[in-house]
Amino acid sequence: MANWDAFQDLQLVRRYLDRLTEEFDGWRWPFSRVSFLPARAARQYPLINLAEDADAYYVEALAPGVDPEGLKLSVHQNTLVIEGEKLASGKGLKPEAFHRSERAAGRFIRSIELPMGIDATKVTADYTNGLLMVTLPKMEQVKPRQIDVTIG
Repeated sequence: MANWDAFQDLQLVRRYLDRLTEEFDGWRWPFSRVSFLPARAARQYPLINLAEDADAYYVEALAPGVDPEGLKLSVHQNTLVIEGEKLASGKGLKPEAFHRSERAAGRFIRSIELPMGIDATKVTADYTNGLLMVTLPKMEQVKPRQIDVTIG
């Protein structure tokens, strides 16, 4: 009786999926294997940190090499969308001149779903030294409210 090897079957599936994605090389995400970070799988760009306090959500997006004039931010309900383009470095050099190229360039779109509603009219953004800081104030209805307890 033959032993079944689950990992061997998973490798067969992975090879099949790799061949499938290579056939769609000209397509864009999620089918393209092109990534802004050198890895086996594509990652979302820009990388973010999402934090909150009682009054607002704070998004820190790491986006070096992005033209701040080309950044577009939009808010719809509880989703923040960041769009932009990361410019290529080494302009004027032929691709054959690179010994190693790990910093990809091109257009990107990142959607970040927030836990609760925000006040879209009060959103602010600041881009400094490759770091995009977005402050998204919470709507008054979702802010925690202190309730005083009277002792009788």
